[in-house]
Amino acid sequence: MNRFSLLCLLIGIAIQASAQSELLQSGPMLGYSEMKEVLLWVQTTESANVQFAYWPEGESAKKANLTDAVKTTASNAFTAKLIANQVEPGMTYDYELRINGKAVKLDYATQFKTQPLWQYRVDPPPFSMAIGSCSYINEEEYDRPGRPYGGQYEIFTSIHKKQPDAMLWLGDNFYLREADWYTMTGIQHRYTHTRSLPELQPLLASTHHYAIWDDHDFGPNDSNRSFIHKDKTLVAFEDFWGNPTFGLPDMEGGITTFFQYHDIDFFLLDNRYFRSPNYRESGERTILGEEQLEWLIDALSTSRANFKMVCIGGQVLNTYAGYENYANHHAAERAYLLEQIEAEGIRNVIFLTGDRHHTELSQYTNAQGNIIYDLTVSPLTAGFGGPSDEEVNRLREEGTLVRQRNFGLLEFSGPRQERQLKMTVCDTEGKELWSKTIISE
Repeated sequence: MNRFSLLCLLIGIAIQASAQSELLQSGPMLGYSEMKEVLLWVQTTESANVQFAYWPEGESAKKANLTDAVKTTASNAFTAKLIANQVEPGMTYDYELRINGKAVKLDYATQFKTQPLWQYRVDPPPFSMAIGSCSYINEEEYDRPGRPYGGQYEIFTSIHKKQPDAMLWLGDNFYLREADWYTMTGIQHRYTHTRSLPELQPLLASTHHYAIWDDHDFGPNDSNRSFIHKDKTLVAFEDFWGNPTFGLPDMEGGITTFFQYHDIDFFLLDNRYFRSPNYRESGERTILGEEQLEWLIDALSTSRANFKMVCIGGQVLNTYAGYENYANHHAAERAYLLEQIEAEGIRNVIFLTGDRHHTELSQYTNAQGNIIYDLTVSPLTAGFGGPSDEEVNRLREEGTLVRQRNFGLLEFSGPRQERQLKMTVCDTEGKELWSKTIISE
């Protein structure tokens, strides 16, 4: 082949690669990770055939396994979920996205990990998980006039640099605007706009993501079970997130699910779909609904995990009866939940919460001497400020209140019987603001 022919070939390859990149709207993103399969997600700009190739780290891509191919369609905003199911436990895999049969070249690493098979063999391995809530991405033509509400998007780069194994999004992961609330077109637009943020892409591609929602990604502010389009936001949530399941098998609706990461159990709750209106004067007062609440108590009493991480959009332990804290409009259900945790002798319960646009750690010791924590981490990129002077949270640990944009990092380590959890809160640049280490009882 002469130089001219070689040049033409290289130009043709470059044009093809560019064409495929232009078809990529957002992602790829890693969803759940298990021992025998991993979910991968992608969104295209128009209808296209998508597929992932993957191979063990350090081996040749020529021996890649392939997911099934999927054609994206407008009905679900050109999103696709694909399953890598030719994997083995405890391994790292390189992967590449292919659109219309051509590899998409990205300028950041694309790898995923399967969970290890450690049970009855060795101590559970260490792992880390990033957490955060309240992510607002500005879009001027739909934002309210005045000072932009969102900012400091570099926080996602800082999280990526920490190289967490997984990330848990604790609600208000994007903010539906007035133009979005009442149509699937608007809801899909908001998801697409937020998910396409350039600073977010490397983090999506290298960390396994799990999510719950709160009011702003469920519907209007402080929304509840009466929201007429909750069926649409539920469909969109399923389209854009890679949780292992959506809703309980015996319960209609909602996003409730569960996953285990190594030795730690995570209970992902829905605090909106079944929620009674905050200001309704009659009828039962509930956030979770009876079925979800009893499932949670059943599941917690069944769990033998070193730490039981209960993830819910709003604060649980904060004693201040204001805003949408559990102690405000639904105090009786909060009391019942804590009473059942005490009566069942359930240990090592940690609530992971968001919503409040400030961060704090609350701690409560019940009559059995078991400590319950509530780690609130907020906001990622939304407006910040923190509690007013009149708000008194009697359970807040001194030195843990943060009134700026931030994220959390959970690091689990140590032998099976002495598992440790280090909770660290970092600013937008990744600098530590405070940390606390606890040992499982």
